[in-house]
Amino acid sequence: MAGIMGEHPHLGKGNFPIAASYHMGYFPHMEKQHLDAFVRGLKIAMDADGWKMKPLSLAAGMGESGVRDLFRNDSSPKVVNAYALASALGRSIDELVRIGEAGSMDVIPSRAVIAVAGQVGAGAKVELVDAYEKGDGIYHVACPPQISPKGIVAVEVVGDSMMPAYQPGSILFYSRDALGVPTEAIGKVCVCEDEDGKAWVKQVKVGREDGKFSLLSINPETENIHGVRLKWAAPVRFSLPPEFVQRVD
Repeated sequence: MAGIMGEHPHLGKGNFPIAASYHMGYFPHMEKQHLDAFVRGLKIAMDADGWKMKPLSLAAGMGESGVRDLFRNDSSPKVVNAYALASALGRSIDELVRIGEAGSMDVIPSRAVIAVAGQVGAGAKVELVDAYEKGDGIYHVACPPQISPKGIVAVEVVGDSMMPAYQPGSILFYSRDALGVPTEAIGKVCVCEDEDGKAWVKQVKVGREDGKFSLLSINPETENIHGVRLKWAAPVRFSLPPEFVQRVD
């Protein structure tokens, strides 16, 4: 009798050892208690970080009721949804499982915070606030898990002149060790400050005149600027859209 695809452990032509008790798209490598721990950890992390169900659902791309339905139906999340939820919280699936198993955030080390030093715009001239003590700023945000906080500074995007690349309220992360424009900044999108103290987010190109630069806009409808002297320029290392930014009081 021919094997039934996905139900028998032998490997015949066209047959694969997929356990019949698992559903495609869920976690075949996790026991039910781990799935339950993930959901518990999700609830705890949401409360700790101040997330409501609807905003988190939307941030994870699950529609308005995705998280509510997950909690209400006591169901296991699909892989894609679990990763999206963890990412929206700035955490890993493993972290949420550990939080759920412990019933507390205490098992996860406190995340570093990064100072938001000021605001930047691509079209409008924006003053860069840089009069804070080291490590201080207009406010602080949780460091995304994708980057190390060492030497990192952040700025907030204002205005819609960088759409669709960066929305208003997005946070851009960069690092700079000294004044000047390093070689690594040429040709890249950078946070930069001109000699008049205005901050920009532009692609930096070498200008026609010695010591001057061209600042090319991310948005093709926004004006490029040529012949600019820069105090400094630093490539954008990472960016967060506003719905993923977590302010730390």
